[in-house]
Amino acid sequence: MAQPEHLEKTIVEPLAFSGVGLHSGAPVSMRLLPAPAGSGIVFRRTDLDNFEISAVGRNVAKVSYATSLMRQGVLISTTEHLLSALIGMGVDNIIVELDNLELPILDGSALPYVEAFLSVGIRTQRRRREYLRVLQPVEVRDGDKFIGVYPGSGYRIQYAIDFPAPIGQQKTCVDLATETYGAAIAPARTFGYKADEQRLRDMGLIRGAGPENAIILGKHGPENGPLRFSDEYVRHKVLDLIGDLALAGKRIEGHVVAERAGHAMHTALVSRLIKDRSAWELARVPVEAPDAGALAEVEAEGARFARPALQGA
Repeated sequence: MAQPEHLEKTIVEPLAFSGVGLHSGAPVSMRLLPAPAGSGIVFRRTDLDNFEISAVGRNVAKVSYATSLMRQGVLISTTEHLLSALIGMGVDNIIVELDNLELPILDGSALPYVEAFLSVGIRTQRRRREYLRVLQPVEVRDGDKFIGVYPGSGYRIQYAIDFPAPIGQQKTCVDLATETYGAAIAPARTFGYKADEQRLRDMGLIRGAGPENAIILGKHGPENGPLRFSDEYVRHKVLDLIGDLALAGKRIEGHVVAERAGHAMHTALVSRLIKDRSAWELARVPVEAPDAGALAEVEAEGARFARPALQGA
């Protein structure tokens, strides 16, 4: 008999959200509905005759400033925060209804989703969860940018960033099998530089951004502080990565190492991983204990990353 943590889950009751899209600035209403076991994460455009798009790698579209899905010319944009919350909280099956092309940005983090899931409850379903267990390393490199996934028990992420001042370099490591996603990752907000605002708006981006839903960075630091964590920027990159890797279609069992990566590299890793059928297998129950050899290999690959203790929210 599978333990509850190895069974699929959905939310107990429907949830409703409304707001504006981060990039489009367009108003949007969204509902999250419980879904049957085995159905996965499905987006539904209620303004387009309930057209459906599954959250899987083959439907990935634009990934420069956000992760978007497209099928038959229909777009759903900025999916990463919701997908991150679903994976982080162990919600496997859900229908996401929205009446516009972009999900609401809410407060710029995944915390509103986590709080909503907990408010209605998460229900265990009678189907054993399948994990995408990594068997061989898969890597993507682009100059000094890098991301790779390696065999290992659980789901561990090491991430390093290097942004212009006032952010600079930040590093963190989180194990989703042992850390609390809701406290350590979900509250971390998206961020941007005040100096880039006009250029991005001229490109048709961040039209819905503001101090209520993003950290606005001036020359000397956040203009709308205080930060929720001293390393909130790298934590938000981990949040994004978890959401982007959800597009593998299953929760990953393996260790991910990333340096200066972003949405494009995150989703490129998903594509490369899924295409290399020898690099993974579908497994019903995770490995119970770490494989010492594989763990040592991952530690060596990620040795340049620091591993500070995570703060609580």
